[in-house]
Amino acid sequence: MIATKDDAPDMTVAGLNIHPLKSGRAIPMTEVAVGLDGFADDRRFMLTDPAGRFITQRELQALAQVEAHPLDGTIRLQMNGRSVVPTFDPSRRAAVTVWDSSVDAAVADETTNGVLSEWLGREVQLVHMDLQASRLEGEAWAGRPVPVGFTDGFPVLITTTGSLADLNRTLVGKGQEPVGMDRFRTNILVAHDGAWDEDLWEAVEIGGIVFDLVKPCSRCIMTTQDQATGERIGGNPIQGLAEKRMSADRRVAGVLFGWNAVPRTAGRLRLGDAVTVRGERAERWPMKVRG
Repeated sequence: MIATKDDAPDMTVAGLNIHPLKSGRAIPMTEVAVGLDGFADDRRFMLTDPAGRFITQRELQALAQVEAHPLDGTIRLQMNGRSVVPTFDPSRRAAVTVWDSSVDAAVADETTNGVLSEWLGREVQLVHMDLQASRLEGEAWAGRPVPVGFTDGFPVLITTTGSLADLNRTLVGKGQEPVGMDRFRTNILVAHDGAWDEDLWEAVEIGGIVFDLVKPCSRCIMTTQDQATGERIGGNPIQGLAEKRMSADRRVAGVLFGWNAVPRTAGRLRLGDAVTVRGERAERWPMKVRG
């Protein structure tokens, strides 16, 4: 049987991304393995200060210039034509913090940490969420503790093309430049024309995996930064989202874009996979209306 246009799914996966180094450059993928803790190789490495506190582009914009490519048990880090491959001794560990949670992570060799400190102009150390490390988050939203890597709080972030298009219409109306989805550091980009329809999705199925959309994602100053240079240039998504995406629920403050999601099972995703809504909310997330 020959497929027709009418046989095509209404929604498909238009983008898959991993971020091996938290706050480093995104790596587009055509296929990814998904575990209960999110995408394989996504945010399994992170920079901290000497005290073990996590570092992101919020305070160190140059992180946007760092590329991280997964290798067997480590990564190759590249910046401005230079590269380094760290080593990790499982016995060399440190307690590091991501927001309010502590993780017992493996620490990179001193040579690598010195190189990265030179690149970035401040003292840093690289840590790894290895097989000995564990972190559970999101019980208040997911109904159970959820395993995660060095993400801010949930395994997967889902966004849609229709919502980005609506945001960009708002930005252009303000005389600003449109922005790319890379500003939002998504894992799964869904091709869908409807703007903000994801607010009503309670769960979606992709590649045989059901993802529960458990919490809208509040956005920070990182969305104002060019994801190639780290410079705060171009359109300002925060100003655009403030028009109609300002949360009216104190549990999640600020402007919202995308949904944090939790996979129910493991599996694989591929570009072009059909996306099917498996549960809907009775009401949208409440937003403040600007006069």
